[in-house]
Amino acid sequence: MHVVVVGVGKLGYSIAELLSKEQMDVVVIDRDAARLEAVKNTLDVLTVMANGASPITMNDPAVKGADMLVAVTASDEVNMVACILAKKHDITHTVARIRDMQFMSEAKDYLKQNFDIDLMLNPELITAREITRILMTPAALDVEDFAGGRVRLFETKVHRKSPFANVPLKDINLPKNVLAGMIYRDHRMIIPHGDDCLYPHDNAYFIGDQKSIEDFSENFVRRDAKKLKRVMIIGAGRCGRFLAPMLDAEDIGVKIIDLDEERCRMTAEKLSKGMSICGDATDMDLLADEGVAEADMVVCLTDDDKLNLMLALLAKHLGARQTVVRVARIEYVDLMRKVGVDIVVSARLLSASEVLAFARRGGVAKVSILEGAKAEAVEVVVQDGAPVAGKRLMDAKLPRECLVCAYVRDGDVTIPNGTAVLQPGDQVVLFIQTSFAKKVMQYFKGDR
Repeated sequence: MHVVVVGVGKLGYSIAELLSKEQMDVVVIDRDAARLEAVKNTLDVLTVMANGASPITMNDPAVKGADMLVAVTASDEVNMVACILAKKHDITHTVARIRDMQFMSEAKDYLKQNFDIDLMLNPELITAREITRILMTPAALDVEDFAGGRVRLFETKVHRKSPFANVPLKDINLPKNVLAGMIYRDHRMIIPHGDDCLYPHDNAYFIGDQKSIEDFSENFVRRDAKKLKRVMIIGAGRCGRFLAPMLDAEDIGVKIIDLDEERCRMTAEKLSKGMSICGDATDMDLLADEGVAEADMVVCLTDDDKLNLMLALLAKHLGARQTVVRVARIEYVDLMRKVGVDIVVSARLLSASEVLAFARRGGVAKVSILEGAKAEAVEVVVQDGAPVAGKRLMDAKLPRECLVCAYVRDGDVTIPNGTAVLQPGDQVVLFIQTSFAKKVMQYFKGDR
């Protein structure tokens, strides 16, 4: 597949990196020579210094005839124009980053119908929804839904006093519709078998139907844990302004702090019970006065990764129970967890995973990138003539680096064993080691 990425900021870089690792032909366009030089030195892509929203650029031999254009510059208007021009120049599919909250809330359908944009990305909205799902699930580090919400992925940290710690999986009485799908330990992805144990500090991934996972997740809630009642959000940027009303609607006491008075005013207008406070969140006295010690969760959403880390550690020092940090740099995810941040969310990975799923197509409905892009959870629809269709899983010769976790047929969720037979049309959820993803996908694609 030939893909053009317009704009090589942080998100554009992440998208180009993921697509190039899939051995797609990626062309990156930007007007900043320094950015292009950094990309050229680190990624296997072609770079073009040009205006991505120019008809002249669309006629460039490196761009002409592309299968997909992804416009992720800092300007919504430039992204929309680039997509319109791409369609006029016979580029089949377009993706645009649209960050303006008014566009997404009031004109989304209009943009899709009239500008013919196939996929619209709003990283802040995607991140806010992800954080909300995690906060509303006890003990979760990550929560992802597949197959229209019928299948749920639940990631949790195994604590020293957990009843499941140091016990072989074959001796754990898991619910019928729940599977221990993956263990992440010492930077390694492990597809577990019956003799494998969950050890303290492991990140364990369980998958199953939504209700079973909701009930099962209660087993990982510490006895001294309290129900989520109070959340403090630091940063009233776009993500904070999406997140605060979501939590407010869940009847959670929300306080959001930002230095910008206008941001605080816009957030306050969207809250029915919560409070918007204009102030400096690095001021320990302010945090103490606003009850950070009583907060069940402190969510740090400024645009500065280092500041978010400092604020999270400061909140913990002042007595906050748990912290969530949004990061831009993917390489900071492991570091932040090691120094005490409870939940780390990468807006770049969340958005890039949507583009990756769209680029793969061929039955791929969703991709969730896990553990800093070392593993993936993928929802794929089995196509007619696929190598895996009509065979027992034990006979399908799937790579060892992948696990079929669940499938949905006629609305029913099934956790398969080796004798299960997948049929065309089944919605299948897989765990895959990222470097083997392209190979695994071939087993589910049809012969057309």
